[in-house]
Amino acid sequence: MDEECIFCKIGGGEIPADILYHDDHCFVIRDISPKAPSHLLIIPNDHVTYLTETTETLAPVLGGMFSAVREMAQREGVADDGYRLVINQGRDSGQQVPHLHMHLLGGRPLGEMG
Repeated sequence: MDEECIFCKIGGGEIPADILYHDDHCFVIRDISPKAPSHLLIIPNDHVTYLTETTETLAPVLGGMFSAVREMAQREGVADDGYRLVINQGRDSGQQVPHLHMHLLGGRPLGEMG
């Protein structure tokens, strides 16, 4: 846990949040500045700043994050029509919180990337 990290504080219960999903690997909250009708954040319980820091020991955590995505997409009603997953890494990507996390966006046509 990083004592300064907002996601670590949310996951640790120091900051109240509506946690939609939680398991041994990750938790899910709504983005406070949504870019789509469904905009969820899938956040590992353990603090990892960047995807580039991951090793094979984090494979179960990353797999757990994708399992959470599958369940949350069903719950949000976006599984059938489609959704987008985004991981921002570093300053140039627009990463705002230095804790690895995945965005699940859906609920409307998102258009092509590019």
